[in-house]
Amino acid sequence: MSTLDDDLLHRASKLQRRIVFPDSSDERTVRAVQELKHLGIAIPILVTHDTPINEPHLVDYLLERRAGKGLTRSEAKHLAAQPLFRAAWMVHTGEADAGVAGSVSTTADVLRAGIWTIGMDSSVSVVSSFFLMVLPSGAVFTYADCGVVPDPTADQLADIARSSAVSHHILTRTEPRVAFLSFSTKGSAQHPHAQKVRDAFRIFSEKYPNIVADGELQADAALVPAVAARKAPNSALAGNSNVLVFPTLDAGNIAYKLTERLAGAAAYGPVVQGLQKPFVDVSRGCTWHDMVLTAAIAALLSNSAAPGVTPSVP
Repeated sequence: MSTLDDDLLHRASKLQRRIVFPDSSDERTVRAVQELKHLGIAIPILVTHDTPINEPHLVDYLLERRAGKGLTRSEAKHLAAQPLFRAAWMVHTGEADAGVAGSVSTTADVLRAGIWTIGMDSSVSVVSSFFLMVLPSGAVFTYADCGVVPDPTADQLADIARSSAVSHHILTRTEPRVAFLSFSTKGSAQHPHAQKVRDAFRIFSEKYPNIVADGELQADAALVPAVAARKAPNSALAGNSNVLVFPTLDAGNIAYKLTERLAGAAAYGPVVQGLQKPFVDVSRGCTWHDMVLTAAIAALLSNSAAPGVTPSVP
């Protein structure tokens, strides 16, 4: 277990958050719930078709939110009977603080339940995801977006960066230093793809001037001080970024898998961000230990969404 693992679990145990797990038929989920109880990290709740909720209210709520999109009462009743939507409803109503799902549910289904039931954070325009990448050296990076938005616009990239900076700050307790990545550094190439990244950085820097950031940067200029000194000598990051914002889902997903497999990094995620309260997706290939750590992450992120607590970065 890494130092970051220990820190996440220890901090989560102090909060004692109620975490719902809708994939109750999965043996890994059951083991994770047992471990969370045994270690006192959280108060886990297995959600089934029989878990008591106010089902008529959930049906009416879904209809209110989705009737304009063609959702029928019959379809709403069907959704309200599913553990995934029942769990999300418990988070929405405050019966739980966060949710962890995905061991037997697809990312699309987890996102749909979260967006339709919990709703989006009003401060951003897009739901996205990130990975915490922990290198063998102990260095921790946040990669985004690696699991949700295939081809974000410049505005969406700026919001993904904001969500990721806040998440990085909450989970690592270090200052986020955000790099908007491209195949180009500071206009070294002229292409619509590079221009999108330049636009995203401009939007971000205007909206969040208190967060250290730069773009567009090639990965080496974002990560290696000597390279940054040559390619981007005036960069505020100076080759010391820790939040990497990728221009597309292709780039982010490929990068995190390469970092995991070739550099021996541990990958925590994908962690969904941009909802009003955490409803976190895990990979269907996850282990029970992955789910325990994800629950700790969800607990810490839920603390930032608690009444009277304002997410912030330096």
